[in-house]
Amino acid sequence: MLVVGDVVTDVVARHRGPLAPGTDTAAVIRTLPGGAGANVACWAAHRGCPDVRLLGRVGAESAAWHERELTACGVRPRLVVDPHAATGTVICLVDRDAAAERTFLTDSGASLRLDPDDWSDALLDGVARLHLSGYLLFSQTGRALVRTAAASARARGTPVSLDPASAGFLTELGVDRFLALVEDVDVLLPSRDEAGLLTGLSDPAEAAAELSRHIPLVVAKHGADGALVAQDGAVLARVPAVAATPKDTTGAGDAFTGAFLAALLTGDDAVAAAEEGCLAGALAVERVGGRPPSPGDTAAAATAATAWNTHVP
Repeated sequence: MLVVGDVVTDVVARHRGPLAPGTDTAAVIRTLPGGAGANVACWAAHRGCPDVRLLGRVGAESAAWHERELTACGVRPRLVVDPHAATGTVICLVDRDAAAERTFLTDSGASLRLDPDDWSDALLDGVARLHLSGYLLFSQTGRALVRTAAASARARGTPVSLDPASAGFLTELGVDRFLALVEDVDVLLPSRDEAGLLTGLSDPAEAAAELSRHIPLVVAKHGADGALVAQDGAVLARVPAVAATPKDTTGAGDAFTGAFLAALLTGDDAVAAAEEGCLAGALAVERVGGRPPSPGDTAAAATAATAWNTHVP
């Protein structure tokens, strides 16, 4: 699987209760590797996808660190080093008293400067699926890259999936423009808010069903309410969430997407793959940051392996 998308540095600040304007708010702060595209790739590798590759763009100041972190997760990175922009940075404000809900302050930096010149058709050699981060759609060069990569995949018969990424940025892009840009996508993985925004429908099932009239397969991620799988204008299944005690919800949707796509590639149908996505989301929210445990984190990796083995027949 080839993932094309954002690689960023996450600064995760976990605080209790409302922020105190004009003074200090105590927090536990960590700097971690992140980015929706990079997180998806790492979770796909963690789920067992044997060959996960990632195309992204970073600044020179942290390129080596991001490459090491991705490689440690089992991903083969192809990182373009931007000569002018720093690596994107996201400040993640996580309220420990509000179900670990998070608010993002985003400086996309080099991540949205990926462009068609960074693409080569050879990137698809041996690739069974192309996944595109929706964040690419929020810059002119990124949109051009999406068109180029999707056309290349279509010419080879390689399926394409996309995660819309951000309801806030989608509002700025516009629904009609978004739907035109994803006309070659075969799997769409929106959040509940994104599905509602794209359809104008408040009922989650109706929104997922409506989107599946435009995209062959829609898997709508609903966090603690699980997921909906829709096809041909109808909801096929409601997949329940896996119980979890959240520490940080950053990257939970990316975890779902990575595990879901990995499961599809290893032969699961869409419903079974969504069940694995829900499990990955549960594992993700019990960790700080958006990445799975690396193989070097033996205790966390063992816990995750036990969860996979007990959940999957």
